[in-house]
Amino acid sequence: MKPATKTGPALVLATLFFASAASSQSYTPPASAPMIGYADLADLAFAGQVAVIVTVRDTVHLKDADAAGVAPGFARFYIEGDVNALIAGPGGVPASVSWIADVPMTSANRLPKLKKAKLILLARPVPQKPGMLQLVSNAAQLAWTPDIEQRLRAILTQANGPSAPPVVTGVGHAFHVAGSIPGEGETQIFLKTADNRPVSLNIQRHPGEDPRWTVSLGEIVDDAAAAPQKDTLLWYRLACALPAQLPADAVADQAPDDAQAAQADYKLVLDGLGACGRTGPAS
Repeated sequence: MKPATKTGPALVLATLFFASAASSQSYTPPASAPMIGYADLADLAFAGQVAVIVTVRDTVHLKDADAAGVAPGFARFYIEGDVNALIAGPGGVPASVSWIADVPMTSANRLPKLKKAKLILLARPVPQKPGMLQLVSNAAQLAWTPDIEQRLRAILTQANGPSAPPVVTGVGHAFHVAGSIPGEGETQIFLKTADNRPVSLNIQRHPGEDPRWTVSLGEIVDDAAAAPQKDTLLWYRLACALPAQLPADAVADQAPDDAQAAQADYKLVLDGLGACGRTGPAS
């Protein structure tokens, strides 16, 4: 490939597309791609329309006006690659694709060697540009590993399955009912979702026992359900979306003691979920 052929209108247009994406998605990629967390990987997967495995065939290091806005310690490349496998993409992709990426310099402050690298791209197709992809963020070009591919496929499979949990957008109403003996009580917290499907948190306390909480994905509370495991789609929907405490209006109709008990039970759920682990803003 001759670099001169990559500095025409198609390249400039592609650069503008990438610059637009980079301006709205500016967080720094994880230092070690194989260690990317579940939340970051899910954010990237859901932001894009295409997830594809490619092998880099050729690159051009972009400079001057074509590299406007590149962060210190990074270099911008026009990259062409051969598609090894399509993980997701409703319309498919050609056998060869191209894209723009801002890539970290090496520890010796040299340009990275990308040729023959096997990568995973999370991207969107560029309208009217067959074969050209737009990365959803600076972090959306990942060094391929079997682990990342497996986790990405699992995320997308769960998200597209019939039992996929809805996107949680906030907390609706919460109420607490004290039991007949001290230390006994139950709290139910109804969540808001993007498609209005019912989701509720249910917390039960009994004297002499550890408190127990479950998640119900329906109108009927399933007392036999278990709390979601870390690094699953339901865990991600909750851990990365729930606010740090119950909104005041969620318990506005509760007596002070009941409101306080509901807040304590909500904290129990958050502690059980643990930190979301997201390293940057959601895509």
